[in-house]
Amino acid sequence: MDNRTYTALVVPAGNSEPIRIEQVPADLQALEALVDGPLESVIRGDWHVYLNAESVTMLLPVNVRAGQLMHECGLDLDGIRGTAVFLGRGEHGAEADIPEHLARLAEELFGAPLAA
Repeated sequence: MDNRTYTALVVPAGNSEPIRIEQVPADLQALEALVDGPLESVIRGDWHVYLNAESVTMLLPVNVRAGQLMHECGLDLDGIRGTAVFLGRGEHGAEADIPEHLARLAEELFGAPLAA
């Protein structure tokens, strides 16, 4: 990870919290703070998502919206829990800004422009 910031799609587990686009540092502590624990990464094509690796044992709430977004991208994972942080994948697996197609899909699925 490096010291730059990247545009990420942050999908909180709570349906009352808005899905948002925000600048996040590609820094272990900052990402762990967003997901509220140790990181687990799931890779899919030109993007990946960071999840809390201990979400099941911590009994974090199920993240229906993140699960739906991943399903629409052809990735079926049961029981996504806690906040999900989506980032793009650059050369050699480096961090990158969230791909535009993924941000557009989130806006289409959830019916509102994303909060910045």
